[in-house]
Amino acid sequence: MLATCQSQQESDKISAIKTIDSEIDTISRLKDSVSSESLTKALDYMQNSKGRIIITGMGKSGHIGKKIAASLASTGTPSFFVHPAEASHGDLGMITEDDVVIAISNSGESRELIDILNYCKRFGIKLIAITKNPESSLGKAGDVVLELPNNGEACPLGLAPTNSTTATLVLGDVLTVGMIERKGFSKADFNDRHPGGKLGSILKRVSDLMHTGQEMPILDENSNMQAVLLEMTSKRLGCVGFINPKGELTGMLTDGDLRRCLSSKILEQKAIDLMTRNPKTIAPSAMTAEALKLMHDKKITNLFVVENNKPVGVIHIHDLLNNGVA
Repeated sequence: MLATCQSQQESDKISAIKTIDSEIDTISRLKDSVSSESLTKALDYMQNSKGRIIITGMGKSGHIGKKIAASLASTGTPSFFVHPAEASHGDLGMITEDDVVIAISNSGESRELIDILNYCKRFGIKLIAITKNPESSLGKAGDVVLELPNNGEACPLGLAPTNSTTATLVLGDVLTVGMIERKGFSKADFNDRHPGGKLGSILKRVSDLMHTGQEMPILDENSNMQAVLLEMTSKRLGCVGFINPKGELTGMLTDGDLRRCLSSKILEQKAIDLMTRNPKTIAPSAMTAEALKLMHDKKITNLFVVENNKPVGVIHIHDLLNNGVA
């Protein structure tokens, strides 16, 4: 029984490596064969579009197409998927003359795409064809063809889409990254489109989480220590920031600082005598991930947020942890 189990494991491992190698070979062929002229032309169509990027494809090509549409939309290029069968029953109305259509078919002969191809030709809609056969119906209809490697499938029957869908997925990522670079899409832009989940938390700005106004523990640098203790206790952030007559942040005290300098004469002193001068600060536009890294590197739990040397907020490490930044 044990020998049979080991034999099955070995067989499965051999099959897995064979599949992976086959798909790697296909991607390598795609890398070598991608046409810079066709790629640039396709990206030009996409960048110059006054409308949206419409992705369409049947079966497994359609599933990959949905992923490509989602990737484009989330990175600043308005895009959505139109099912070719539904297009023939009214959804063609979702495609306008200002749009660009990307049609996917490994063979280039998917019958369900015919109505979309004819529609594009009738209304002069730019068509980017993704297929392994430039001489197919889809290839001939395309204003530009992005050719897939004709490398068979990893499936032992040579039928189930495997290599072809992987190559299409990679080609979709090539288009997505190309548009990101052409548009100068930034982390801040990405955050605007991903407000939820882990990505949204990591890409939030400090200004989204910082304490402001009456929540901010701020006193004049010449305040006495009794006022400092009251401010720190009432604001419950474990720190107090201090400003000069110009409103500029000049120092900071934390509850840890107070414990270290605790003595019977502490109430006779002023904040300016005990505060840490020129504390670490961060800008409100910084990403929360940057704030977390700074706190970790400097082994601190609070950061004052400043603009033009003036405090506009304060952020505590618990604010980051509670919002899933770490």
